[in-house]
Amino acid sequence: MKFDNILLEQPEPGIYLLTINRPSVLNALNPETIGDIGVAIETVDDDHSARAVILTGAGDKAFVAGADISRMRDMTALEAKAFSTRALATLRHMERLRVPVIAAVNGFALGGGCEIAMACDIVLASDRAVFGQPEVNLGVPPGFGGTQRLTRLIGRSMAMELLVTGRTVKAAEAKEIGLANHVYAPAELLDKALEMARVIATRGPVAVGLVKEAVQRGQDLDLDNACALESEVFALAFATADQTEGMTAFLDKRTPRFEGA
Repeated sequence: MKFDNILLEQPEPGIYLLTINRPSVLNALNPETIGDIGVAIETVDDDHSARAVILTGAGDKAFVAGADISRMRDMTALEAKAFSTRALATLRHMERLRVPVIAAVNGFALGGGCEIAMACDIVLASDRAVFGQPEVNLGVPPGFGGTQRLTRLIGRSMAMELLVTGRTVKAAEAKEIGLANHVYAPAELLDKALEMARVIATRGPVAVGLVKEAVQRGQDLDLDNACALESEVFALAFATADQTEGMTAFLDKRTPRFEGA
């Protein structure tokens, strides 16, 4: 499928590479780009052979440097609301996607870029990456979930500091405060993301999807209800061929051959 603002490729079976492809404007997000990302996520969701997605930005300067200010400056309140609502829905769809999404943050991840990274399941960063929610410098708060995801990821106090000062953080600090899982040299970043995607692709796809569902749905529940959710998805797995194959392979001391059902 051809897109105007992104690239969607399959470098290996079951692994998708989604590249936000507007390097001349540091991959800034406009409504059309958000729309393309949404269609790409739907494409992956419809592919039952999909096992993982890697999301990155084109060029060597930016993952996504933010929303397209030239498009936002003259928006009416209703247009801004529509832009925010579409972006929020797209990121929630990505969070609810049954396969893990790995962000390969290769440069600036600011504003909407940081919000996209936070909506991914795992964040790998280049040592040149810079994260932040600097929207207050533009006279607005974040609009794509930044106030909510940042608080959930790094805690209220640190999130407030970054949100109200607009301070950005480099990759090492991002890892320290919980915004990034790992930091790599720029030349290694995509290879490391592919390496992780390959590992995920060898695991039981039903189990991986159920893990993601339990984490996403359970994070905002109290512990008793979250553990009850885990018990439900655990039991559900026993109705699948993946469970039979995985446990049989373990007892037979061989590598499992998962089929995703």
